[in-house]
Amino acid sequence: MLRRPNTVVEVIDAQYGGLLADTASVLVPCRQHSIVDGKVVTGGTTVDVRLSRSGQAWRVTSMHPARPGVATTRLSAAASQVLASDRIILPPASAADIRSGTIQDTVLTAMLTLAEDYQLGISVIRSGHPLNVFGTSRPSDHPLGRAFDTWQINGRAVVDPATPRSLITNYMRATATSGSHNVGGPYQLPGPTYFSDRTHHDHIHAGYRT
Repeated sequence: MLRRPNTVVEVIDAQYGGLLADTASVLVPCRQHSIVDGKVVTGGTTVDVRLSRSGQAWRVTSMHPARPGVATTRLSAAASQVLASDRIILPPASAADIRSGTIQDTVLTAMLTLAEDYQLGISVIRSGHPLNVFGTSRPSDHPLGRAFDTWQINGRAVVDPATPRSLITNYMRATATSGSHNVGGPYQLPGPTYFSDRTHHDHIHAGYRT
């Protein structure tokens, strides 16, 4: 928790958006609780924090808050179901992404399918994520509304060494079964659908074609 007069900022998670030898992106979804005219107002965002390394020290070079877009009045049935689900825990920016109507129904339907067997702690969907796969010129699926990251499964953080490996790998396989063509996580599973690297040791990435 970060406190300032009349405001409390709750950091939900901090995960890598990219990690290279001398540069990094850390995605920080957070909630903000403020007192305005005697009432508690809750909001929040996701910030893409960029860092640069010099020797053994890392320093923040820039911060990029999420820009989810304006809420639509024509939500799909899948979007409404995801927003109403108590088994899909969304940070503010991700919920706003869904309300904006910019997330593919393929992604939302996959979330609902996964939520039948798991409680999902989502860290980022579209806004707040780097536009390109970090360190490349290749567009990421996230800004296109075709991917989501899971930082927590059944209340267990992916990055926590105490989280059973079987829980993570079973979830990765279930994500592939839900239609993801690009599943990244802390463990390399057999097959071209799966990948693992330093960036994905703390979350599960699921990307969809459409």
